[in-house]
Amino acid sequence: MASNPLAPSWLPVPEDANALVPSLWARTVTRSEGGLTVGGVRAEELAERFGTPLYVIDETEARERAAEVVRAFESAFAEIGTAARVYYAGKAFLSIEFARWMAEAGLSIDVCSGGELAVALAAGVDPGRLGFHGNNKSPAEIDRAVAVGVGAVVIDNVQEIDRVADAAERHGVVQSVRLRVNSGVHAHTHAFLATAHEDQKFGIALEDAADAVARIRSRSSLAFRGLHCHIGSQIFGADGFAESAARLLRLHRELLAGGDVPELNLGGGFGIAYTVADDPAPIEELARRIAETVAAGCEELDIPLPVVAFEPGRSIAGTAGLTLYTVGTTKDVRVAYQDDGETAVRRYVSVDGGMSDNARPALYEAQYSARIANRVSSVEPELVRVAGKHCESGDIVVDAEYLPGDIRPGDLLAVPATGAYCWALSSNYNYLGRPPVVAVRDGSARVIVRGETEADLLARDAAYEGEKAER
Repeated sequence: MASNPLAPSWLPVPEDANALVPSLWARTVTRSEGGLTVGGVRAEELAERFGTPLYVIDETEARERAAEVVRAFESAFAEIGTAARVYYAGKAFLSIEFARWMAEAGLSIDVCSGGELAVALAAGVDPGRLGFHGNNKSPAEIDRAVAVGVGAVVIDNVQEIDRVADAAERHGVVQSVRLRVNSGVHAHTHAFLATAHEDQKFGIALEDAADAVARIRSRSSLAFRGLHCHIGSQIFGADGFAESAARLLRLHRELLAGGDVPELNLGGGFGIAYTVADDPAPIEELARRIAETVAAGCEELDIPLPVVAFEPGRSIAGTAGLTLYTVGTTKDVRVAYQDDGETAVRRYVSVDGGMSDNARPALYEAQYSARIANRVSSVEPELVRVAGKHCESGDIVVDAEYLPGDIRPGDLLAVPATGAYCWALSSNYNYLGRPPVVAVRDGSARVIVRGETEADLLARDAAYEGEKAER
């Protein structure tokens, strides 16, 4: 079949529009004539039991990905003679159960708000294994983090130095801190996801870092642990991390003149595949390349190897998740694609969710893939755009995909790689309740985050509660 001229150049026409691209899906996802199965549970059964939209997390995949990341970094840095510490970046996806899975896999956890801290504590994670981020931590958040014994607070600006130091003095402790700096390395990613260039809200410029560290060291209630940098998100290769590490190590050497600098935190941002065009490097290769750069840099600068920390999130949670939707309507739209008036048809497939359960396409022009989840079709593929139900023309779930041409209302659609930043960014736009999160494993399924009902939404409305009380 010829490609549709409206399709992006990176999207090939599949030989089989039912086939799964393994890199996009959790490893337990399989297909049969009856549709998709994940974690040993049929997608149709999940939709029948829990409704749609539905976030599905493959517990086995999440645990295995976490363990693989820990092994990759610990092994690579052991080879060069130092240790690696891995924090799970909770902002990707966080619930009490998920936090427990990460801790059991040997990860520490990075949080960036009082709410995320509360979840990690409710999960029973040792506070000493928590890192606390954020460019505008409130005094109350800082005080609580220090009070519960958070392992490290990441200082993001000079005002926080005294705030954290004062909180530590009040509680009679010495608080370990890292200083976030901008290495100036620009990740090859969306502008809103690149976080180490100078013109943005996070961190301190490299040239200002030495003065900030001197201020930290001047406060007896603070213990400076090292530098922190995060160059962005959805990064496929090691070059950016290697260059950032090289720049940070030069500053690291300068800071050693004033005292110990036991750690170096290079952040996270390791990418995953969302479409057939995505080809991220394996985590083992990334870990090895970064370790080699750190070893070479320390040898060149004649400084001791620090403990090196990382903060993966998406690379653990992303592929472990998928979202199930029910198709509501389909519509063929004829679109001109040449100045001479040549047209082609794009099929809009509208589902029962959208930007309230996955804001990333609207925020970052993020691309996703999809497959029919309740059946197999032998009909030739057609170009589709999967749209949500919200009153926004930009409410797109999957911008371009080839699906069987007989896709119809009532079909179940699965969108892979939604474990990271989908539930975390979800909203109640148009007064839709946020969907539940269901964990699947070994043929069983259970709710780990309850979905919201209309009653839940109305219960927050003070007028509704007041009128109920009067009745």
